[in-house]
Amino acid sequence: MKRHIFTLLCAVVFTLTSHARVNTAPKELNYALLNEQAKKEYLQPVRPGYDKKNPYWNEFSFKFMYAPAFGFESVKGAKSYRYTIKENPEATEKIQKKSYKIINNTFAPVSFTAETPNNSLAPVWDKIPAANVILTVEALDAKNNVIKTVGERKFLRDFGFHGPYNNAIRPYKEAAIKGMLFIHNMEEMKCWIDSGLPNMKYEHYTYANKIISSVVSNEVLVSKYIPSESEKAIKTAEAAAEFLIKLSQPSNAPMAYFPPTYYKNLIASKRAENQGAVMTMDAVYVINAMLDLFDVTKKQKYYDFALNITRTYKKLQNKDGSFPIKAYIETAQPTNNGKAMLHSICRAALRWLQDYQVTEFEDMRTKAEKWMHDVAIRNFDMTGQFEDVSVNGLKPYENLTNCTAAPYANYLCSKQTQTAEELEDARDLLRLSEDQFTYWNFLYNELGIRRFNTPCVIEQYKYRTPVDASACNVSGGLLAYYRATGDKLAFAKAKAIIDNITIQQVQKNGYLPTTWSVSMNRTNELSIWLNCAESAISRLLEMSELVGE
Repeated sequence: MKRHIFTLLCAVVFTLTSHARVNTAPKELNYALLNEQAKKEYLQPVRPGYDKKNPYWNEFSFKFMYAPAFGFESVKGAKSYRYTIKENPEATEKIQKKSYKIINNTFAPVSFTAETPNNSLAPVWDKIPAANVILTVEALDAKNNVIKTVGERKFLRDFGFHGPYNNAIRPYKEAAIKGMLFIHNMEEMKCWIDSGLPNMKYEHYTYANKIISSVVSNEVLVSKYIPSESEKAIKTAEAAAEFLIKLSQPSNAPMAYFPPTYYKNLIASKRAENQGAVMTMDAVYVINAMLDLFDVTKKQKYYDFALNITRTYKKLQNKDGSFPIKAYIETAQPTNNGKAMLHSICRAALRWLQDYQVTEFEDMRTKAEKWMHDVAIRNFDMTGQFEDVSVNGLKPYENLTNCTAAPYANYLCSKQTQTAEELEDARDLLRLSEDQFTYWNFLYNELGIRRFNTPCVIEQYKYRTPVDASACNVSGGLLAYYRATGDKLAFAKAKAIIDNITIQQVQKNGYLPTTWSVSMNRTNELSIWLNCAESAISRLLEMSELVGE
């Protein structure tokens, strides 16, 4: 009963402490108070299944920052359950196919008893340092004899937020400009003016919707922030946009105006399951790119193309508000039973309303919001939808990701007004994104190396690598939550992640690396996903505006 009262009190306090929208950074951050706030919040489990309203979503989880609760089943005749947490000394990590032992923070085993086998670990959570641990839950009789071991889990008890972290090493706006110029001057960008076709030596162009749209949006930013490069930037953007338009489906097709997710037969595009298929939400990249280009050129054809894609989305929406995660482009028929996460189309519809006063997509947005609330968030299965990772045959919760959870939290907080329930959903989605994917610090391995450049955010369960776009997803959601509520801890967390973007950036040329992990390979090759770099640039610009640079 106590845990239910505690959760209820937290919800009441949350409701009572909501603020009006905030559009500037805090004047100061008292890290002693913020660290204490974070420590207390980590004792609150994220959407625990024992409340009977939420599922046990953490079957495939491998780390926790917030005290977890697991769905272990009761044993007949048990009077209590003993929870024991001890160090897992066998934990290792792989770097380039070699395994290295992880050096834990050592601690003596801790235990407590509870009436149920699915209690959260809050009673001892703050007594466990960051370490790889083994949890054992045993059913006890009236004399405290063990009847049965009801469950065991191995996981990382992860570091929590404890600021301050390293500050930005250059102004946010300057870092953003350096980043956009690096892309603008890439050898792989020359093809757009030279031929109007993608240079497929840059293999990521194979993901046409996502990557070529990022070319357009980056060049629009260059035209705004670097006047001397504006003419070249607009020519590049228009050439890339025209290529997407020519590549798109005809106006009478089931998926009218949709460009393809996959172009040519490279990387994931050559897989049989991707032939003739599209990730349904990927065309939203094109909507935003075309609107970005319209905003600076005022050429109606780009506005109309974006409008027509959005109208196709309206036709494709299912009666319950959902969309398929993947479909065949020539028929619009789903390739499987998976449902798309709808943060991007909701955000696009909101942009139509707020920036262009277009109301015809409000019904679509309302139905999409309802499906997200009633299904995706209620089930808490914020599944991944990546064009280079299979979406076939996934079990519930098998591939959770921040890339659907944090952006939807951002969307909810970016609306002009939010209900208390929407803010609570946003908070829980951000807690999930921090708990499962964010690293504030990282344990050393036997080589004396911390493999992740922290603070950072890994992308998904199926790709446990820190990616700059994931850092931007989580920091963007936290900034939106700060704007909506005034929560300084959310701002402090966002700042720590965004400051690290400036640190990870190669200062010599502005290159924004896509991954932030330590590699033992010797290589001079640069790996950059343009959509990821664009996310970093946008987040840097947002932070620049907040701090008033």
